[in-house]
Amino acid sequence: MVKEVNPARGFGARYGVSVRRRWISIVVEMKKKHTCPQCGFKAVRRESVGIWVCKKCGLRFAGGAYTPVTKVGATAQQSTKST
Repeated sequence: MVKEVNPARGFGARYGVSVRRRWISIVVEMKKKHTCPQCGFKAVRRESVGIWVCKKCGLRFAGGAYTPVTKVGATAQQSTKST
């Protein structure tokens, strides 16, 4: 049986429950594979803060610090597409 690893395991009892839960949700979202805007495969990983790379097609692009597309960026892209 494999033990599940919590992303906030190093915090211990510090910083409070709500902060640790928020940190867990951010880290889980950041670490998962995202869809590439060019090739469509789920192969985008974070290289550094704001830099995202597709392991399939090699596309490097700038995005958010924790997600490749931020909410503000998505609404801006949607508004520019409609005009």
